Amino acid sequence: MFIPKRIIFEKDALKYDVSKEIVEKFKDYKNVEIIYMSSNKLKQHIPGEEYADKYREGKRTLVVGTKKGFKFQSCKPSAHYQLPLASGCMGQCEYCYLNTMLGDKPFVKVYVNVEEILGHARKYIDERLPDTTVFEGAATSDPLPVEPYTHSLEKTITFFGSEESGRFRFVTKYNDIDSLLGLNHNGHTQIRFSINASSVIDEYEHFTASSHKRIEASIKAAKAGYSIGYLIAPVFIYPNWKEDYHSLLMELRDKLPSDLKEPVTFEVISHRYTATAKNRILQSFPESALPMNDEERTFKFGQFGYGKYVYPKESIDEIKHFFEQNINKLFSNDEIKYII
Repeated sequence: MFIPKRIIFEKDALKYDVSKEIVEKFKDYKNVEIIYMSSNKLKQHIPGEEYADKYREGKRTLVVGTKKGFKFQSCKPSAHYQLPLASGCMGQCEYCYLNTMLGDKPFVKVYVNVEEILGHARKYIDERLPDTTVFEGAATSDPLPVEPYTHSLEKTITFFGSEESGRFRFVTKYNDIDSLLGLNHNGHTQIRFSINASSVIDEYEHFTASSHKRIEASIKAAKAGYSIGYLIAPVFIYPNWKEDYHSLLMELRDKLPSDLKEPVTFEVISHRYTATAKNRILQSFPESALPMNDEERTFKFGQFGYGKYVYPKESIDEIKHFFEQNINKLFSNDEIKYII
């Protein structure tokens, strides 16, 4: 559970019961400052002089507000639309692309008008009938660490459980999913877990759950009847990388139930970065050991029009061959969505 250093309530948020529950939950926490905004100057309540200080103070800040615009963003290829339940994440992963999107004080923001958001999701579903519409709940956030006091995932999973033509999916690096296990999801929600070699998590994914805890949580979700998937990202090439990722896949193989109704999905993404991201990362983590040597990478323009540094083609081919071979060998009920 995310326990912030400060909670900032936007002016119109307190009329919602969720906001009142958050106040009640944290009012006796001596180390949590509660701030009620009287203007829209939110960032003035988040301290920090140097960039790294601003980054860390932002990461320790929870903003409680409402979603005001309801034009959902596209989320191809993984889903049709983003479902905006929250933005930002308490994790401090050095490589995260959100470092370039959420400014110098990347606070976590939760939306308390979830019922209204879901009402608009239903409109999107109706517009695409008779086709099924898929929504991604973690495009710009990890909603699980704030679930104990927002209940956004509980409401969303229950909502999609009764929507014949709607599907929901989200991905997490955390493991506190017990409150979701007994919900009537009706097989309409897929929970994906972002996993990696333990050495990568220990080195670069600060304030997240361990690989073993994420896998344990995924087994709970599978036994509760959820469709599950694994996002193996970012994949790094380093001495013994094949041995480490093989051990990771072996752990999954040994622990997953053998009677899953739905295939286990895999999405594999190799490490890449933009020049902007590299600059932000080194500002936020001056001692970072992330492998970002431009001379060892290939510069490539992505689908959104900006350039990024990726592994050379021969390395990408090696990654693809390794994961295709091992996933298909170790798992009998699997679906590889993509390896990039």
